[in-house]
Amino acid sequence: MYFVEQMTQNEIADVLGVGRVTIVRMLADARARNEVKISIESELSEIVRLERALEKTFGLQQALVAPLSTPDADPIPAISAKTGSFLSDTMKSGMRVGVGWGQTLFSSLPFISAKSLTDFKVISLLGGVGVVRRYNPAEFAWRFAQIFQGDGYLIPTPAVVDSVETKIALVERCGLQEVFEMANVLDAVLLSVGGIASATTFSRGGFLKEADREALLARGAVGDLLFHFFDRNGDLVDHPVNSHVMSVDVDRLRAAPIRILTSGGAEKTEALLGAMNLIAPTILITDEESARRMLEAVSGS
Repeated sequence: MYFVEQMTQNEIADVLGVGRVTIVRMLADARARNEVKISIESELSEIVRLERALEKTFGLQQALVAPLSTPDADPIPAISAKTGSFLSDTMKSGMRVGVGWGQTLFSSLPFISAKSLTDFKVISLLGGVGVVRRYNPAEFAWRFAQIFQGDGYLIPTPAVVDSVETKIALVERCGLQEVFEMANVLDAVLLSVGGIASATTFSRGGFLKEADREALLARGAVGDLLFHFFDRNGDLVDHPVNSHVMSVDVDRLRAAPIRILTSGGAEKTEALLGAMNLIAPTILITDEESARRMLEAVSGS
């Protein structure tokens, strides 16, 4: 009645014999259960201009920029919606997709159109977490695979271990070699970056102590990709965490023909700029304010 017949909430309430507040709640529940999905197909000229400028400046195959209601609006919902729509169209049968993690990726799940793909494999690129949390690598990987009725492959270890020796032992002696070898033949990688300011927060996993974050910052780190910490030039910084992380190395990620990077926010501008060199994404999905900051930073440098 609301989305198809264009009836007002008051009219629907009269037909069903309930209060308007109940109708509002029912409509919200329908969205939450993905029974209702809304897409906006019109192109805004300024958004298109930003997309073309990003593609030209950073050598991208495609840039997707999500509009914001106000400059200070939280960009994650807009970026996530754009990401979900893109993934719905891009994922195909027979693909092997390596995935990262983070709030932006997790929030894109409701915006992905579920469909059954044959021989579709999803490989988590980072070890799991010791505590069950909403944003963690294993959770996103298996839910992403579930949407397309594919197979999910996880790295059932902590994201960061205590030594290089432990990392080698886990890979070579605990049956993880197969998962890491699958990363050599990925068709696509789906990644997000974290800013250095949030490296010790709950949403980033809490794997680092504040002293580690400060040490990374002193060495020029601006952010991380799969807990590989890098500087503005896209070079990995000299810190033990980069050799203790249980994740696929960056060189393997760069070999994937489709490299999707989705992130945004004022605190991630430097991280996004560094990631352009680190991972050389073919697809960038961000918001309009982040796009402007990236372009301004490059033009001013």
